[in-house]
Amino acid sequence: MGVSYRGHMNTRAADVVVVGAGLAGLVATAELVEARKRVILVDQENANNLGGQAFWSFGGLFLVDTPEQRRLGIKDSYDLALQDWMGTAGFDRAEDYWPRQWAQAYVSFAAGEKRSWLRERGWKVFPLVGWAERGGYGATGPGNSVPRFHLTWGTGPALVEVFSRIVREGVATGLVTLAHRHQVDEIVRTNGAATGVRGTVLEPSSVANGVPSSRVGVAEFEFSAGAVIVTSGGIGANWELVQKNWPKRMGKPPKHMLTGVPAHVDGRMLGITEAAGGNIINPDRMWHYTEGITNYDSIWPNHGIRILPGPSSIWLDATGKQLPAPLFPGFDTLGTLEHIVTTGYDYTWFILDQKIIEKEFGLSGQEQNPDLTGQDIRKLLERVRPGAPEPIEKFKQRGEDFVVADTLSDLVAGMNKIGETDLALEDIERLIVARDREMDNDFSKDLSVSAIHAARNYKGDKAARIAAPHKMLDPASGPLIAVKLHLLTRKTLGGLETNLNSQVLKSDGTVFDGLYAAGEVAGFGGGGVHGYRSLEGTFLGGCIFSGRAAGRALR
Repeated sequence: MGVSYRGHMNTRAADVVVVGAGLAGLVATAELVEARKRVILVDQENANNLGGQAFWSFGGLFLVDTPEQRRLGIKDSYDLALQDWMGTAGFDRAEDYWPRQWAQAYVSFAAGEKRSWLRERGWKVFPLVGWAERGGYGATGPGNSVPRFHLTWGTGPALVEVFSRIVREGVATGLVTLAHRHQVDEIVRTNGAATGVRGTVLEPSSVANGVPSSRVGVAEFEFSAGAVIVTSGGIGANWELVQKNWPKRMGKPPKHMLTGVPAHVDGRMLGITEAAGGNIINPDRMWHYTEGITNYDSIWPNHGIRILPGPSSIWLDATGKQLPAPLFPGFDTLGTLEHIVTTGYDYTWFILDQKIIEKEFGLSGQEQNPDLTGQDIRKLLERVRPGAPEPIEKFKQRGEDFVVADTLSDLVAGMNKIGETDLALEDIERLIVARDREMDNDFSKDLSVSAIHAARNYKGDKAARIAAPHKMLDPASGPLIAVKLHLLTRKTLGGLETNLNSQVLKSDGTVFDGLYAAGEVAGFGGGGVHGYRSLEGTFLGGCIFSGRAAGRALR
């Protein structure tokens, strides 16, 4: 099959070249292996990075009308899910034709064979269904009407293993060649069709997963094939591209954002594919989180972790004003981001207490959830015992964005030490005292309090996710905690325009022969299946669905 030597050209041939060994690339390759196709799977990182961003993920998947939902008393349906998806996406552009088609197809997949198809391949699900992006704008507005976030038992690594196992079997049988440390610089075209890729062989690297690697080239390569599938991911670690594509409707981009993805998520293949003739749509649609905290034990540069919050924390802007309804924790990520950028600051605050952090704080990412990732039931049971989970406690004790105090005056003083503007103790105290008074009843005019009561009507939230309503200034609930929240880069919602076979389209709407795209580089399908917003659990699912479509189109 050829060996790379310094300064020499390495050439190989296969049925299909797949560019990017993340989840979408693994799914596409697995489909091709099952069809006995010869595949070269190309990635600029080393073998430690197999699975890409999905390896680091929490492993959540959007599913509809499942046995897990029904056991928890959740009534869901395709019609309700599609209503939520369309209300959340807000499709409003002429170029949203294919994204709409992908949205309908994906919701049908999520309500149909997705769960059984994954289980046939060894996927296991955690029985508690999470409720992300709760909305708050009415039945036809954005948000999930019901909980749909199904967590992979084993988180991201276990989900990756479902497909990497099939790819490894392909390697063992000679169907798959893994070309690690191969950086694609160009899509080769013959008579207008994609017939391969060429680029640079990078020097060997043994760095751990997620750690930045060298870009020093030692040779050139060219791989030829009957088709090329681009599955190279988005732009989340490329600050220049994030700034360039920042939506004009939201004004100037923030001065500072944490980075929620490894450094190799650089967006290179978007420009390379566009230069070859592929069409990019909706580049200004991105998905950035508003609850980022600085990782005290960083793996990649500027590493941020996202808090997965329940609704009980009080959310303040940098000046101490409470965010307006329905911008409560866990309700509307994009709406919250749009509000924050109007304040003139790029950070906000959670104020909470020990009772809230013990039950309502989760951290996104497999490494922050060793019990779920390790499938350790005994460690998992520690979550229902007194005290916050160990990863949360470590951040509380060591995280630079956390302030812990026994009194409100000391808490505000600590916040003022790490904030950019001084907060007035009397204003913060007035707000918290007023909200504490609302806790005397099981109902309230304060919609943030009503949201807590409403969430606890779902038995999954009441049992394991939402703290019982209580007064925050009660010493028995302490200590008090404040968390400085940064904006956090994450996902590219726009991308290469594709039809339902994952074929890349040209700017005139015609098919780019031989060229396919899947996963984040294709906006998770069509060039933007999510529209403006995500319902969560849809990024991994979008990689799976679009990667499967690409692989099946070439079987």
